[in-house]
Parts: sequence; structure tokens; C-alpha cells
Amino acid sequence: MKLLLDTHVWVWSVADPDRLARKARRAIESPGGEIWLSPVSVWELLQLARRGKLRLKSSPEKWIADSFAAAPLRDAVLTRDVALETRVLPPSLADPADRFIAATARVYGLTLVTADERLMDLEGLDVLPGR
Repeated sequence: MKLLLDTHVWVWSVADPDRLARKARRAIESPGGEIWLSPVSVWELLQLARRGKLRLKSSPEKWIADSFAAAPLRDAVLTRDVALETRVLPPSLADPADRFIAATARVYGLTLVTADERLMDLEGLDVLPGR
């Protein structure tokens, strides 16, 4: 299975895997799967840490490097096609980070693992509930 982790799911999978739904955790830990991450999630994590809304046990840069070293995460490159796909998403999806993550999943044909209800209800998006 090819999975794109939403930012919170990425953080949970590293820092608190018990927060994940059993099915999501099994899929993420499955040796045959592919785990993808958008650079938007890296940016979002840096913003949350900078604002004090996310406390990490190390610097954000080290936490990110350790996360990539611990699991075979693939970079879902932010392309022109991804940017264009954000335009066809409904206006109700107002958060730019969510728009880019959803567009990335659609363009790359990935299943988005998320606990965000707005993303789980989005038409044309394959979703695995993260919680």
C-alpha cells in the first residue's frame, strides 16, 4: 500500500504510535508498503514547533532527520501538477497545508492517512483513517 502521512499522523507514528488507529498503524508498519511524506508536512512541523504548539524531545531539525533515518520515508516532491491540483479542491478546504497534502495524495495516487475529518470527507481522495 502506498501511503501519504498527514502531518499529525507522521508525528504520532514517531512520537506516540498508540494514538493511531490499529489499521493505520499496521499499514504504516507493513514491510511491503511505501510511506510518503510531503515537504509541506516538514514545513508544518517546523511552524508548529516554532510557535510552541508542538514540543519535541530534540531540535526540529534533528527530530526530522531521526524520523527519516528510522523509517524509509519517501519525499512526495511538490510539483507544478500538485500546485495545479490544489485549484480543483473545494473552497471549503481553506487550510493551505491541507490543500497541498490532499493534492499531493491525488496526484501521486497515494492513500492519505489522516484523522482530519475535512480531509476524510473529501471526494476523490483515498483515505485511511488515522484514528
